[in-house]
Amino acid sequence: MTPIESASEARIAGQGFASRLSRIPARWKGAGMLKPHLASIGHLLSGNFGGVMIMMASLAIATRALGQEQFGVLAVILSIGRVCERLIRFESWQPLVRFVAAEEETGDSARISSLYAYGLMLDVGSALVAAVLSVAVAWFAGDLIGIGRSNVDLVAIYACAIACNPRGMSSAALRLAGRFRTLAYVQLASFVVRFAFSVLIYALGGGLLWFVLVWTASQILDSALFNLSGFRALNDTGIPSPLKADWRDLPGRFPGFMRFAISTNLSSTLRTMTHEMDTLLVSTFAGASAAGLYYLSRRIARVAQTAGDMIQTVIYPDLARLWNKVGPGAMGQLVSMLQLSLAGIALTAVGACWLVGKPAIELVFGPGFSDSYELLLVQLFAVLLTLHGTPARAALLAMNRPTYVLISSFAAAAAFFSVALLLIPRFGALGANYAHIAFGVATVILLDTAFWRNLRRAEREAQPAAKPAFAAEAEA
Repeated sequence: MTPIESASEARIAGQGFASRLSRIPARWKGAGMLKPHLASIGHLLSGNFGGVMIMMASLAIATRALGQEQFGVLAVILSIGRVCERLIRFESWQPLVRFVAAEEETGDSARISSLYAYGLMLDVGSALVAAVLSVAVAWFAGDLIGIGRSNVDLVAIYACAIACNPRGMSSAALRLAGRFRTLAYVQLASFVVRFAFSVLIYALGGGLLWFVLVWTASQILDSALFNLSGFRALNDTGIPSPLKADWRDLPGRFPGFMRFAISTNLSSTLRTMTHEMDTLLVSTFAGASAAGLYYLSRRIARVAQTAGDMIQTVIYPDLARLWNKVGPGAMGQLVSMLQLSLAGIALTAVGACWLVGKPAIELVFGPGFSDSYELLLVQLFAVLLTLHGTPARAALLAMNRPTYVLISSFAAAAAFFSVALLLIPRFGALGANYAHIAFGVATVILLDTAFWRNLRRAEREAQPAAKPAFAAEAEA
């Protein structure tokens, strides 16, 4: 190689290194998105952590008042309602966030109000259908899932809470208005009411019926406060009430909304079948008592999983708004940072459970529930995988790739049910936890693969056509 050629290559290499250095700040732009939201994330985590702690206290009172068998029946009743609700409801906040973010550029408040009305219509209709479905499931399958037909009336009572729980529209309004403090603390009132009445029932010696009534009333209160906050957020941002909006030809005026809603609903349905129907599977194969232990371990594990849900709550609206502005490099940087942060939270939870989990469960919930410790420890590893997949899932939705999310949900659900049906009859509730680990592994592999593949494709499309080497030499 001649000295001239060596100098030329060195100059080109230096230019390449300088170019990479100049791109570092841009690559960290996505991480900068977190800074203005740290307070919001803090509010959501503190509010939800406080709410979860109060909920745990209510569960502790219920376990001591009802015992293992009756608490298992309560867990199955609540699970029937949650499964039916999540199977039917459209999760309308996800398409609303995306479509409203696009409509905000036009500033047409009347059109935005109609869009919110579209979401509200889906919310109310699906809530009513879910309530009826929960009673039908209890009537026709009560014996199969371990509660018998004698408890259908209790399921019907809790179905009232399902019918009064349309919250997708309000959730979208609060997220887009940045009311994360409201999202964080609005549930606390209902949790406090539930805890107070649980203490009263325990002191008076009340049984299963009274605890079902308390859970139902507190959820109705929570939904009422949540929707009131959502309508107030719309009013404060200058958007007319969806109740007064133009409801005519909503599918024709907003093409693609229903398709997006159906896609996200199917994805949510598949996650629900694994995250809520699991209790019913345990009850079917191992009885209501085992289902109660499993339900308790799942509720405790959700303390760690709440962090992932809250971070998605804060970041997803901005991802939907800024995907075209931030750029693929910054998006990848942001998702990586979130995944590392959530991994730290999950590993901390696993370590705390390993050190003090069993004595803490016996102290809080009673010695009869100590068998939940092993279930909880395994469940936390599944939560670690779920948290890792949360940022990629939110990013794919923001990139308008709901099909990838849906496909991954189908595959992960297939992995879950294959393992669950194989292991639950043999290992009981522990088999359901192994199934969640299989679900998490499949979800992580599929979502990460789809996200990074789409990100690299977007980066290639964003790059200008490379100049020939001789042209670069001529310019130099």
